[in-house]
Amino acid sequence: MMEELILDKIIETSNNNITVINREGIIIHSNPEHWVNYGMQPGTYKGTSIYDLEKEGLLAPSIGAIVLNEKIKKTILQHTKTDRVIMSTGYPVFNEKEELLFVLIYSHDQTEILELQQQYEKMERKVKGYQTEVEELREKEFEQNGIIARSSAAQHILKTIYNISKTDATVLLLGPSGVGKSTFARILHSHSNRKKEQFIEVNCSTIPEGLFESEIFGYETGAFTGANKQGSEGLIEQADGGTLFLDEIGELPLSMQAKLLKVLQEKKIKRLGGKKERTINFRLVTATNQDLEKMVQEGRFRLDLYYRLNVIPLQIPSLEERKEDISYLIQDCLQKFNNTYNVNKRIHPSTYDVLINYNWPGNIRELENLMERLILTIEDEVLYPSQLPANFNTLQANSDFSLVNIELPLTETINLKETLENTEMQIILKAFKKCKTTYEMATYLGISQPTVIYKLKKYKNKF
Repeated sequence: MMEELILDKIIETSNNNITVINREGIIIHSNPEHWVNYGMQPGTYKGTSIYDLEKEGLLAPSIGAIVLNEKIKKTILQHTKTDRVIMSTGYPVFNEKEELLFVLIYSHDQTEILELQQQYEKMERKVKGYQTEVEELREKEFEQNGIIARSSAAQHILKTIYNISKTDATVLLLGPSGVGKSTFARILHSHSNRKKEQFIEVNCSTIPEGLFESEIFGYETGAFTGANKQGSEGLIEQADGGTLFLDEIGELPLSMQAKLLKVLQEKKIKRLGGKKERTINFRLVTATNQDLEKMVQEGRFRLDLYYRLNVIPLQIPSLEERKEDISYLIQDCLQKFNNTYNVNKRIHPSTYDVLINYNWPGNIRELENLMERLILTIEDEVLYPSQLPANFNTLQANSDFSLVNIELPLTETINLKETLENTEMQIILKAFKKCKTTYEMATYLGISQPTVIYKLKKYKNKF
């Protein structure tokens, strides 16, 4: 009698969920907390038939009934009415005559482990999406000429450029700084009938006003002090037969705007200091990040020139408008700079998450500069969110991956079991530091208090 009482108390006070049933399927010992997982009130349920509980749908299926029937060790997963997933293992116990005496059952709540596994699998799918090979991307229709265009916004611009490339219509590329207007201008030229001729790019903001006329229109011998004795061909002449791309057209001095308008109207130029007019045949493409209409209203840009330039205006989308492209652009930069600097840096998935949600005011130029800086200045092989500049801090705090500050090592091969255990351990440790009791930890984590104790014992040597 005393031995049975001792056994009963050991099971009732155990941190494990233990149930013992006799060969008739009657519960003779059980841990009271075990039944909470099945939506039942805590209690030993001694004297209750497992067959009755199974008929009521509380144990579906019953591991005890299975072991009593098959008389071998069995392990099953039970899905309870409370949406918990319980892993139960039953052990048949025999006497020396090989007669079944009772079944010993151990049960463990696996719900949080399965949830962690699902989170991990979701993260893994995201990583695979982010790290798709650039070579595969470039096989797509809209990933040519250095442009990655998975987003509908970028694809629309490319379609338009392909459609108008065979014409000589003047194109005005609009958009904020760093969106790649010069790249789109080159694509327009490379698909045009002039692709075998020169593509002359002029940044109107980099040429001093005093030198602008001689640079653009050229000059004759003796046009000014220090001039080349043979004279010089201007940039417009160099574009003859090809494409002239005037970037930052909003910076063109007013004095030059009238002369450029005359060239566009007559297709003729006269070098500085010269008398002879030269017939020029070129296609004009311009670009600006300024509001030309506003500049016209303010008297800083000629209205007649604006009408000449604004034949086909194309608004180049910012990175904020083409989120789908960011992960591929990051991977493209990563591969390019890894090759350039002979390194093998990789990006942690949580870093991808932060970068994709950043608004990129400097657009592609800012992204490229950041990637090159990270690769050159960070010694670690894997780039983590904490290594990003200070202006990314807010996004890091809001990242889904920062909830428990988990950093999974990205090796060539990933052991799922070890990774899940590492993740679980960090979650338990976070709760242990935050809460004062195991009951608070249970509430915080959304699991039972006995499960908390079991987890603490499991990882006690690693804290």
